[in-house]
Amino acid sequence: MWICPKCNRQFQKQNQSHYCGKKPQSIDEYIYEQALDIQPYLFHIHKTIQKAIPEAEERLSWGMPTYWKNDNIVHFAAHKNHIGYYVGEEAVNFFKDKLSAYKTNKGTIQFLYNEDIPYDFIADIAKWCYQNKVFMY
Repeated sequence: MWICPKCNRQFQKQNQSHYCGKKPQSIDEYIYEQALDIQPYLFHIHKTIQKAIPEAEERLSWGMPTYWKNDNIVHFAAHKNHIGYYVGEEAVNFFKDKLSAYKTNKGTIQFLYNEDIPYDFIADIAKWCYQNKVFMY
């Protein structure tokens, strides 16, 4: 059992990632709460998706940056070794030929920090999800 020294919450995993205190209220706040070395990746993804689907509303859903227009379009989240890009099973299936270099699981794509992040591809997927009304849930 591990106890966070900041908020005194107990977790099974040592140094488990969590929010201490108030949860972020915006995507920028979410990004600023992440490790300094991964913030540039997250800001770049945020700006990439904003530009790809400017009609989308920005919000946090399930604790993740989310782009929404009548429903969830895409999400992303910081993890220890990768960024999770949550686009739904239909998008993963549609782009499967271009996703062979990445780990996928159902509707999720993982982009490792130690590899080049394909920002243009991230934009293409976001546009496809929006244009095809393929929403997460």
